[in-house]
Amino acid sequence: MRYKLEVRITAADVGKRVAIRWRPAELDGSKMMTDVLGNLEEADDHFFKVRRDRDGELVVIPRERAFAGKVVPPRRPRKDPASS
Repeated sequence: MRYKLEVRITAADVGKRVAIRWRPAELDGSKMMTDVLGNLEEADDHFFKVRRDRDGELVVIPRERAFAGKVVPPRRPRKDPASS
């Protein structure tokens, strides 16, 4: 089964949590891609800017390098290990 990759993120999604699959410049010539998961801070005709959940880094993704993207549910709160 093949999946259709499409970017379903627009400027209207700024402030929402998103997942984007893309190919950074350093992976040119390769079939490898990477994903970023975080809050969409900016989106225009040229770039997506996503603040990564994992470490808070701002990732700038050129729109032409994005293969798939969508809005995802908010991050679930972590359980407090002390209360377990």
